[in-house]
Amino acid sequence: MSDLRVDPSPFLDTTGEDPAGPLIPMVVSLTFPGMDAGAHALQDSFTRIAFAAIRESGGRPRLVDSAAARLPEAAEALEDAAGVVLLGGGDVDGRCYGFAGPPPANEYGVDRRADEFCIALIREALDRDLPTLAICRGSQLFNVACGGTLIPDIAEYALHRGGPGGPLFLDETVRLEPGSRIAGILGRTEAVVRNGHHQAVDRVGDELRATARALDGIVEGTEHRTASWAVGIQWHPEEPAADAGDRAAIFGALVERAAARSVPAAS
Repeated sequence: MSDLRVDPSPFLDTTGEDPAGPLIPMVVSLTFPGMDAGAHALQDSFTRIAFAAIRESGGRPRLVDSAAARLPEAAEALEDAAGVVLLGGGDVDGRCYGFAGPPPANEYGVDRRADEFCIALIREALDRDLPTLAICRGSQLFNVACGGTLIPDIAEYALHRGGPGGPLFLDETVRLEPGSRIAGILGRTEAVVRNGHHQAVDRVGDELRATARALDGIVEGTEHRTASWAVGIQWHPEEPAADAGDRAAIFGALVERAAARSVPAAS
């Protein structure tokens, strides 16, 4: 594990949040093997933006560090949760989805312990029918948890991330399946998003359906077929240059669904 770790302190400050808002565990690894200064800065920035987006939508985000020295049981991590968000980070260990080939040359950040924790947590969330938003690495783990596989390294990557020596994140056009949750949230069937990934969903898990694709056919979004609200997106609405309206819509939809779930039924 890297010696670098994102400071959790900013994510523990609840100043200004709605005390009646739905409780939303935010699952992210604050460190991973090989984390360098650049990855540290990205993980810190993206996590701050995601927490702020949940709070601005009326939710109460709570940190769940999937690289913590002590990991709770999934049921404990989701205690009192009205919804859950899984954020991005390092690559998913190929052994989690049956990949038997050599690791890609540019593999980074693999932490099987964190992977297995997240997969168990996703299964628990689905069993509880918790509103679930899974982003980037989270979306990949969502697919693996539902029986799917991943592309360990996209060979023709130009649409999905920057090249060596340049910015990692770029604008990418994705096509959204009409009638899907993500198309409904964004109010259109095509979106320009911020992307920077080299792994992606390969075989979609039987419990899921593809809801977004890149122009080259790579799966960029999924949703659960039977859960009330469980959405995976490969791109990063919490990237600083991402469309602010889309960010508010995506995180706001999760909070809205969680809030509705957490309201006691009338007697």
